[in-house]
Amino acid sequence: MSFFFDSFAAACRLAWSLDPELLTIVRVSLAVSCLATVLASLVGIPAGFAIAHGRLPGKRAVITLLNTLLALPTVVIGLFVYVFISRRGVFGPLDLLYTQKAMIIGQFLLVLPLVTALTIAAISRVDARYRMTARTLGANDWQTALVVLREARFGIAAAVISSFGRVISEIGISMMLGGNIKGFTRTMTTAMALEYDKGSFTLAVALGLVLMAISLGMNVLFNLAQGRSGR
Repeated sequence: MSFFFDSFAAACRLAWSLDPELLTIVRVSLAVSCLATVLASLVGIPAGFAIAHGRLPGKRAVITLLNTLLALPTVVIGLFVYVFISRRGVFGPLDLLYTQKAMIIGQFLLVLPLVTALTIAAISRVDARYRMTARTLGANDWQTALVVLREARFGIAAAVISSFGRVISEIGISMMLGGNIKGFTRTMTTAMALEYDKGSFTLAVALGLVLMAISLGMNVLFNLAQGRSGR
């Protein structure tokens, strides 16, 4: 146990000193994960709303497919994207492989089903009387949609936060499409795996602490916002 506590203490000192290498890794992780989450939210939230709110043919089949995609391993997505962006792939001339753009594409595909499925769940839980009341008061389609979105806002926010937590903690896509290049595509999870392989646990533990702090901070902010609304 002394080994663990020594590593933990050294990691705390490393994080407290704002080590440049640690900050670079955290910055890359946040940039890639935030952009992938934003893009997935821009597509997944409207798609989830349309599926939940509309009367689409094959709606149950689409929801079943989305729920199935939630269990898709990151390695499978990494392989799928790799086929398209490798040198012999359709998008090979774009030189996307081992770049942050490739990681964003992979993480976008990873969390798009999650954002969509959780948005569908959030919209479906809104009482139908909100729609009926809005209609009774003369609201048009757009205004009724805004009423429903307002009532489902915390469920949708939870979907976005869950998606961010999923991408910032994944390792398969980042390793396969990013290549773990120092200062460019090395993220917190790939750096932790590398440090573990080297037998150096200080940086790995420090990154683990940062990762937990980010996750904790986001959930605390969400709970505070939810508490102020009385939900």
